[in-house]
Amino acid sequence: MAEAELDRALDLLRSHKVRLTPQRKTILEYLITHHTHPSVEMIYQDLKDSVDNISMATVYNTLKLFVDYNLVIELKNGDGSTHYDYFGHPHYHVVCDNCGKITDVFDEHFSEITREMADMTRRKTHYLVTGNNIEVHGLCPECQRKLHLNR
Repeated sequence: MAEAELDRALDLLRSHKVRLTPQRKTILEYLITHHTHPSVEMIYQDLKDSVDNISMATVYNTLKLFVDYNLVIELKNGDGSTHYDYFGHPHYHVVCDNCGKITDVFDEHFSEITREMADMTRRKTHYLVTGNNIEVHGLCPECQRKLHLNR
């Protein structure tokens, strides 16, 4: 599955005449296979010893490029940091208000829900909706246990 996702994403970039450097391919593959919503620093730390000519600037610029082509989305964490998520399969996120953990939520109705939200937004505001990023906030199971809030 990850290989097919990588091929699909690379094809999209090729169709836009984006130069596919080894660093870009590696960062894209990393994002597809890691569902940890990493920051620039996390990606750099994980790849610096195994990828030639990679720097924080390379990671940052590559992520910006992927965001521009809607392959990756930026997620603002509760601590003010920015994390990145491969968005090959539309989904939404639940964020723990205590520890900042971000979890993907995949649901068969998500595309329908976002379409309805976009339609409603257009009707009420006359905006041309170009995208969305839905987040639900709460407390993760681990924090619930730590705070003795299990029900």
